Amino acid sequence: MNPTEPFGAVAGPLGALEERVATRDEPGLPGAVFTIGYGTNGFADHALDDAVLVLDRLGYRALALTLGHPHLDPFSADADRVAARLRRRLDDLGWRVVVETGARYTLDPFRKHRPNLLDDDASLREVFLRRAVDLAAVLDAECVSLWSGVLPDEVSPEQGGDRLRERLGGLVAHAAASRVDLALEPEPGMLVETVADALSVRRDLGDPPALGLTVDLGHCVVVEPDGVVGALRAAGPLLRNVQVDDMLPGAHEHLELGRGELDLAAALRTLDELDYDGIAAIELPRHAHDAPAVAARCMTALHDAWEAR
Repeated sequence: MNPTEPFGAVAGPLGALEERVATRDEPGLPGAVFTIGYGTNGFADHALDDAVLVLDRLGYRALALTLGHPHLDPFSADADRVAARLRRRLDDLGWRVVVETGARYTLDPFRKHRPNLLDDDASLREVFLRRAVDLAAVLDAECVSLWSGVLPDEVSPEQGGDRLRERLGGLVAHAAASRVDLALEPEPGMLVETVADALSVRRDLGDPPALGLTVDLGHCVVVEPDGVVGALRAAGPLLRNVQVDDMLPGAHEHLELGRGELDLAAALRTLDELDYDGIAAIELPRHAHDAPAVAARCMTALHDAWEAR
């Protein structure tokens, strides 16, 4: 992709793809104050402009942009220019965006999600997250979503907590200075695993306004003691970002909507009751091989659950 070309230029007709994607008269969910989006990690086999084109046809109106391969390398010399061009394209479409930082091998080609904020040397992760904040400012993103990381074998939970608070505190200060919100995401198997864990970290940092929460609806099936409704209500006004996927109890595997045990209608009803007005984006990083069809089915599932709520 040539960064000097207008973003959104697509070579060739859509052809058969247009016949496969179901279009709707109105985008999103009728009457919802939150915006339905899709994670770019679920379109890893598409160029970013093609992914936006497909998703726009399906009625999505927001992007959850995962930094790193293949869509936006935060360390490339032209990253700011590409981000600014993307912002112009999203403005043309009336889209919103959040920045996601969960790419698996962006920082280490051998170790997934490493280094993290709990490692002995977390400097590269900190540089990456600061860069994410900088790009979020260019993109006028709603927030930068991040997680704590898995506790290293040689690190105690107490030591890991100390490291997280110290390092996250510096990132929050940088985000506040950049007028960008951070959203701490609880992840199964990580030090910060539940919404209660995330709220505890936030309290320890003095409840900074620049730090909110991301809630992944599927994660709630796996680890949240009060389920998805309880987790969303606990996050309440601190909810800055929502990831949408299904899961089965005891298995941290992102599933297409309807393939697990998530009560999607209850989740959407709760977001509606909370007057959540952020982005709720599909998070299916292992479904890129069939992305257009998966995205179409997910939009149908969202509409069905919204009507059933």
